[in-house]
Amino acid sequence: MSIPIPRPDVPAAERCGGHRAREARPRGDSSFSRDFRVVLLSQDEQDAVRVRRLLPHRPADALVWHMSVEEGCRTAGIHGLLCVLVGSTPAGRTLADVVTRVRRHAPDAAVLVLEGPHTSHAFRSVAGSVQGRVDHSRSAPDEFCRKIRVALQRAVAGRTVAGEEIARDNAVLERGLLPDLTLRADGFTTAFHYAPERAHTLLGGDFCDVVRGDDGSAHVIMGDVSGHGAAAAALGVHLRLAWRTAVLCGQSQLEQLRLLERILTEERGEEETYATVVSLVLSPHHRTLRTVTAGHPGFLHRHRGQVRWVEPPPGLPLGLFPGQGDWRESEMALPDGDGIVLFTDGLYEGRTAGGRLGEEGLLRLAGRLAHLEAQTFVDALVRGVSLLAAPFGGLRDDVAVLHLSCDGVSGA
Repeated sequence: MSIPIPRPDVPAAERCGGHRAREARPRGDSSFSRDFRVVLLSQDEQDAVRVRRLLPHRPADALVWHMSVEEGCRTAGIHGLLCVLVGSTPAGRTLADVVTRVRRHAPDAAVLVLEGPHTSHAFRSVAGSVQGRVDHSRSAPDEFCRKIRVALQRAVAGRTVAGEEIARDNAVLERGLLPDLTLRADGFTTAFHYAPERAHTLLGGDFCDVVRGDDGSAHVIMGDVSGHGAAAAALGVHLRLAWRTAVLCGQSQLEQLRLLERILTEERGEEETYATVVSLVLSPHHRTLRTVTAGHPGFLHRHRGQVRWVEPPPGLPLGLFPGQGDWRESEMALPDGDGIVLFTDGLYEGRTAGGRLGEEGLLRLAGRLAHLEAQTFVDALVRGVSLLAAPFGGLRDDVAVLHLSCDGVSGA
């Protein structure tokens, strides 16, 4: 049974007549004109008095005060927007108990915890199930109404306070796992683009990194873990950090690939998971580029305003047939001013008006951009591919591009 909301300035003996209070209350703004109900669950009559004072006319008239969770949620109904305010809990019941029962009876409701002397610590236990908390004893009417409005918006979007905090923490964690691709070495400059296919994330299954060796050479890796989602991204991070460690420990390129394959086979969640990789070492002293490929696409070589496709000797992807890798090193000259552009297949697998863009389509587009400086070239290449694929659903895979120029020249 619902309890009449007591009028703030009327003696207790006159409060049971069921009349709505007509005292002046804040009007609020037009956003409060939407059809929604406010249910107060509390054992404390003062919670009801304070809440009613803070609400504009229409929500205050729709406010229902209950001591029973089940009855309160049932009275409010299941249609339309519902905001449940949780105040003083029954004796023997914790805040978590009450919120759990609210969620059982009204899973889509916006739930706000009314702050009290004992709710600060208890709120931590329910942060993942509620849309926030509000101090109804100190808040101004406008601030109180804003809290309800935000809670309703969070509920509609399916978000909770803890969920938003977790999302922020995840973003910080992902940023920390991204490599710094700015090569601090004499004789080299880098330009890059990295965009995971998944929305609202910073990491995908594509990975790349650059490390300067003790002899001044530049070590580069570009890789692509099969599949999508967080599992592919996590495995990509494992492989990138393992490669970086192997380089710093002085392992050769072939030793590095054998180590990465072992890590992949031990860390992958599914036996079918594999990864393609290309490893480069650029020597500024000998002006040479040494390459090892494990199933990865070729790369672009920029030389004196021209662009050509380079396809190193092929090798098996990591993890496809563990222990049977047939990887081989190849070497080519890289004069001063030349540039190398590595990428993952997401750059050229998109559909266009002529079908799949493919390697030849990417090379044609790169040729038209050959006069551009390094970072401008990378940005224009990605933008051009995206525009070609846009009418057909856009790019549907992670995209990583890394441009490495020799002798600090852009490669044009």
